[in-house]
Amino acid sequence: MAVSNETAALNTRLSPEEMSAVDMQVDYLNKQNKIGDRQVSASLGKDDFLKLLIAQLTHQDPTSPMENTEFIAQMAQFSSLEQITNMNEEFSKMNAMLVSNQAVGTIGKTVDIDLNGATVSGTVDAVTYGANPQVKVNNMYYDMKKITAVYGE
Repeated sequence: MAVSNETAALNTRLSPEEMSAVDMQVDYLNKQNKIGDRQVSASLGKDDFLKLLIAQLTHQDPTSPMENTEFIAQMAQFSSLEQITNMNEEFSKMNAMLVSNQAVGTIGKTVDIDLNGATVSGTVDAVTYGANPQVKVNNMYYDMKKITAVYGE
């Protein structure tokens, strides 16, 4: 039995809604990437710095110990790193609040959402909170970052 070329052609394109669902699933899985209790990172954190300092103190030459000034300078660097890390965490919390408030401001308004070239328009019915809020338009949730335009009531 022969199959015609028209019926053999396979549609490999995803609809804008399917692309959005795939994007949300990828974001979810990326957030789950952890090693033990530690988030995967390409840079050293304060725990890594402290481990290096302890290793340095443990393996130093007893006949030539670390100078007090070097030790104090490294402790000052560690303290600064810890304070900067704490500030960064607080700024992240503040950013999440601001973005969530911005999402709430779109409720009841008409928005345009860009889905990889295709535009979906509709009224925002609901929003989710957090660092990456989503808006509910036409019974589908979309990432707030995908909104290209907001229109008045």
